[in-house]
Amino acid sequence: MIVRRRRFAKAVSAEPEPASSGTPTVPSELIRALAMLPGASLVVTVDSGVLHSSGHAQALGLTRHEQLAPASLRDLVRTVVADGKAREREIRVRRPPLGRGLLDLRVQVSALSEDMLLLLVTDLSDERRVDAMRRDFVANVSHELKTPVGALSLLSEAVLSAADDAESVRRFADRMQSESRRLAHLINDIIDLSRLESSDPLALRQEIDLADVVAQAVEELTTLAQARDIEIVAQIEAGSLVLGDRSQVLMAMRNLINNALAYSSARTRVSVTVRRSTELIEVDVKDQGIGIPSHDLDRIFERFYRVDPARSRNTGGTGLGLAIVKHVCRIHGGECQVWSEVGVGSTFTLRLPRSGRDSTASVSEKAAELVHSEGELPT
Repeated sequence: MIVRRRRFAKAVSAEPEPASSGTPTVPSELIRALAMLPGASLVVTVDSGVLHSSGHAQALGLTRHEQLAPASLRDLVRTVVADGKAREREIRVRRPPLGRGLLDLRVQVSALSEDMLLLLVTDLSDERRVDAMRRDFVANVSHELKTPVGALSLLSEAVLSAADDAESVRRFADRMQSESRRLAHLINDIIDLSRLESSDPLALRQEIDLADVVAQAVEELTTLAQARDIEIVAQIEAGSLVLGDRSQVLMAMRNLINNALAYSSARTRVSVTVRRSTELIEVDVKDQGIGIPSHDLDRIFERFYRVDPARSRNTGGTGLGLAIVKHVCRIHGGECQVWSEVGVGSTFTLRLPRSGRDSTASVSEKAAELVHSEGELPT
């Protein structure tokens, strides 16, 4: 035991003697330095008693009753105490507070003195989640592209085999045009997503009158609405100013209104309302369509998720429209919420911070934070 403690002491720098009570004291300079680190940090005793823990460490549930909570962390501390050698390891622990789900953590443990050890913890969960989302996105894109491409291949063969039948050729050609439009829409939406994820709306930010943007989106979709015998009614407050990229906000509004038209029946109404509050500009897009089941509400903003796949195929939907809407809202410091009842209809509410002398700085900072913290579309 004496030999082990001597080896352990050689591996660390000298520190002040422990307090007379027998409990080591963490230097205030060290606490201030740890507060500057981006990840979680803890200072523990050789028997895993917690002397100091950052707020991030507590949020991750790494401490309980002034002790290290995860058994895997306690085992790692004992290993470092045994030979004094610093170690780095990736572990998986239960997500607090109910233990549902898992956290992937990278842990670095090194000795500070004979009585204290330092733990630096990096949460890898978001990084792993983003990687998984990207893999899923590639898989989903591959699947979605195969469908219209495969259909075009089969239809072209059908045209060749029916070359002497003018009516069949005409019918197959119509189907080919439909699949071509579907493929074009899908490719355009994928390009839009790629541009959103790689651009910073603050780089091209300008003061936008959201009323003008909504009016343009309504005008662009009026012909489609008339073709489907759906009435668009707009109630717009002029002077509804926000900060951001006009083309991105227009894209979001176009997708939101188009979604309402796609899931509405003939001889119904889609209403678009723009209103101002103290800090926000709100846009309601309300339809009298088929509605969304409650168990689907949490997933409708996911990429390629469709409540009614058959209807999406018939309307040319790609499953990316609402994902684009949510992403645009978030990188502009806003949000998009939905209320729906099956058989009654749906209301999507888009909220963006108002532009103004008092709110400009906070809006910019919030949007910048969201842009830099997200490299992909949220679930």
